[in-house]
Parts: sequence; structure tokens; C-alpha cells
Amino acid sequence: MCRHILVTGAAGFIGSHLIDSLLADGARITGVDNLVRGRRAHLAAALAHPRFHFLEADAADSGSLRRAFEAALSRGPVDCVWHMASNSDIGAGVADPGIDLRDTYLTTFHTLRLMREFRIPRLSFASSSAVYGNHPGMLHEDSGPLFPISNYGAMKLASEALISAAVESFLKQAWIFRFPNVVGTRATHGIIYDLLHKLAKDPPDLEVLGDGTQQKPYLHVSELVGAMRFIVRHASERLNYFNIGVRDEGATVKFIAEEVLRQVAPGVPIRFIGGSSGWVGDVPRFRYCVEKLAALGWEPRLKSTDAVRRAVSEMRQEVPVSCRS
Repeated sequence: MCRHILVTGAAGFIGSHLIDSLLADGARITGVDNLVRGRRAHLAAALAHPRFHFLEADAADSGSLRRAFEAALSRGPVDCVWHMASNSDIGAGVADPGIDLRDTYLTTFHTLRLMREFRIPRLSFASSSAVYGNHPGMLHEDSGPLFPISNYGAMKLASEALISAAVESFLKQAWIFRFPNVVGTRATHGIIYDLLHKLAKDPPDLEVLGDGTQQKPYLHVSELVGAMRFIVRHASERLNYFNIGVRDEGATVKFIAEEVLRQVAPGVPIRFIGGSSGWVGDVPRFRYCVEKLAALGWEPRLKSTDAVRRAVSEMRQEVPVSCRS
């Protein structure tokens, strides 16, 4: 196991949960985040831990990230980097391509360049199902050709290419995780987050993007973290890449909206705005093949619908929505 770990995107949704898990297993961690999308409150437990050190730095800025790496290395050699930092707002990246160039691609470029300079041998990388684009049929790790339909997906795919080249030239080992839709506490984006915040404004109805038939796999953040850490422990190739997800067909947007209303605001009508996708760059439906991960020995406990139910129950505590009948 990596004992001194640097985590970019440390205060984000997934990064903060990852840090809690790593600390529980005895690792020393240096967390890096610019606190634009991440929140210091997500690190409340970690900040009180003697084996955690937080640095506010921008991974897209080479000078800022260099100072963070130097500070981390002053605490001892870094065994591996978990690169979680990226833009998480796909719509914003469609409106302004520079966002993903900077926050999704350049964060990877600068991270790898500094890893090479400081001889840090291992990288774990948060990629995405968005690299596949609107691909027909079941999505296998080796599906192709890959034509992303969002700048976010394009920059994640470009980042994967950088990592592949780095493994060839200097990295000892790398793990690439292609996430499905992930839900749970500390979320900073996503459909459940959006619906809860819409309801917090006490609207006459709940506006939902698309026609409700969009259908995707959903994974609870606790299971995602468990899967990533399992892969790092058991996948031993120099370059390892895995879909992380569930075997089922996913949950529909209609189901998610109805579950949010059932738990939070029963009786509020739903208003679908129409269209087969929620926004430009949105892949309206996909199915993951997770046989490669299952063969490695990991299976999720929760189905997509169960993950959604649990996430709504947790996240409603984070958003002040008055229940109505």
C-alpha cells in the first residue's frame, strides 16, 4: 500500500471521501485543492487528523502546484498521487472550452510533469464514462473508437493518453478509473444535488431537464472509493484501466425525480422540459460492462436504484428543504 499519498482535488466530493478512507487505513496524506469547487468543510474530520496536511493550491497552475509538491515532499517521500482534481460541471465546459482545458487537462499535465521531476512512481486517476461519448451498446473498457461529445469527456480522454505515454517513459504504474454517475454526501453537482437545490427555493413544481427517460448506472460514493482502492491493491499491470459501475440497467431521471419528491416534497408536480438529453454534452443513456472488475474480485452491494435512494436520504440532510404534503 502507498504510505505517503498526495491527493489533488482533496476537498471535492470524491476526493474527501477517499481521504477519509485512506486515513482510516493508516496512510499519511497531503491534500491539495484550490477550494473553487471543493469545500473545506468536506475535510472537517481529516483536518483534525495528525496524518493529514492540507495545502490550498491550484493544480492547473504549474507554479502553485510545484509549491504544493515541494511542501508535500518536505514531509517525506511521496509514494503515489491520486489525481482527483478536474472540472465537474460538464455544462460549463461546453459553454467555455477553456474550463476543461485548464481544470481537467492541464491539471493532469502539470501533475505528471512534477511526478516525473520528483520521481513519484505511481498515479491513480479519476476518469469518466464521458470518454466513450454516445457509444452504442454495452461499454467495455476496450470499446472504440472513442468520440466524446463534451469537452469534459475530451479532456479526460486526452488525460488518459498523457498517462499512457507517462507509463511508457517514466511512471512505474498507473490506474485509470472510469466512473459512472456517482451519488452521495458532499456532492457538489449532479441530478440529486440540482433537484434538491431547486426544491429549496419552494417552487410550484419541480423542473426536470429532458423527458425523464434518460437512464444511466449510479454508484454510491462509498462503493466507488472501495472499488478504486480494491483495484489499486489487486490490479498489477503497469497500466490498469477499469470501468467502475453496476450490472443493472441504471436508474431513469423520472425515477430519481420521483424518489426525491417522495422523500422531500410529496405532492409537488414534476415538469419535464423535454428532449432526449438534459443538456448539450449529456449522454442520455449508457450501460457499463463491469466483467473486468468482477473478474478481479469486486462487486457492488447496491443497485443503481438503491444507491439513489440512499443518496437522497443522506443529501436531504445537507440541503434545507421544507417537507410539504
